[in-house]
Amino acid sequence: MKAAILYGPKDVRMEDVPMPEVGPGEILVQIKAALTCGTDAKVYLRGGHPRMIKPPAVFGHEFSGVIAIVGKGVSHFQKGMRVAAANSAPCNRCFYCKLGRQSLCENLLFINGAYAEYVKIPEPIVKQNLLEIPDGVSFKEAALVEPLACALHGVEESGIKLSDTAVINGAGPIGLLFLQLAKLKGARVIVTDKEAQRLAIAKECGADEVVDVSQTEDAVKAVRGLTDGGRGVDVAIEAVGSPEVWETTIAMARNGAVVNLFGGCASGTSIRLDTRLLHYSELTIKGVFHHTPDYVKKSLDLIARRALNSAALITQEMPLSQLPRALEMIVNHKGMKTAIIP
Repeated sequence: MKAAILYGPKDVRMEDVPMPEVGPGEILVQIKAALTCGTDAKVYLRGGHPRMIKPPAVFGHEFSGVIAIVGKGVSHFQKGMRVAAANSAPCNRCFYCKLGRQSLCENLLFINGAYAEYVKIPEPIVKQNLLEIPDGVSFKEAALVEPLACALHGVEESGIKLSDTAVINGAGPIGLLFLQLAKLKGARVIVTDKEAQRLAIAKECGADEVVDVSQTEDAVKAVRGLTDGGRGVDVAIEAVGSPEVWETTIAMARNGAVVNLFGGCASGTSIRLDTRLLHYSELTIKGVFHHTPDYVKKSLDLIARRALNSAALITQEMPLSQLPRALEMIVNHKGMKTAIIP
């Protein structure tokens, strides 16, 4: 089969590789759509990922397709079925799984390999996070299941309530998912970014106010100026993955607010935090990582019910051979997600 192999930083090669062998409990899926994402762009720039990808390797993890081979012992799926899958599965046996914190599973099983013609789904993912695509949902839409599940986890942990004012810092795909989910919660939402094109899409997706941080000297002051009495937002969410933006996100929050530092920063980075502000303002500052099988199921349900503007998130299609170009577009903040069609 054709596959995109990552060899190192910005080194992606299209090659013919052996088809995956399917064992008991496993399934082989023919990829119909694989979406690019910010994590893949980081992997592309850094040449791998400490937990998930050690080159040379096929990568990509947001996908949907058609079942090509069903392994022995699999009873709930058949050849030809349209499916989408999350990129991991928890063990349900470790300390954190037993606490109900499956996203922190000590044995979290990851898969990558969506930038290819076929991908093998391991048994734990088949059992927990492989879902049939409902009628009327396209392959491109279904491939949003994994990032939407992450955003669902994040928005639920943020405690957004009806009539809250929230800020989403970052109008990339994850930021736009947070925006739409916060609107479904009944919040008034402010979105910030440095790209005018992305802010225009945010308005299209329901943002009540947008702030172009490239056009203001003080983003914190600009956002606070959009809140009652300038006191700050009820919920502040960082969806960029930058220590600097983590700091400004905290500064935008009112006393007693929830701050969700969702965007993952590079290992070894740190932020400055005024301890007096944290103590006397009674802020709740948290990080949220990944998803759980429950959020994966809810994600596909939201997509099937047309609760989100999926079209705004997937702005172009490209063949597998154009994957490096699609990843460079993410790096340069051009467009949103690209659907790679093998």
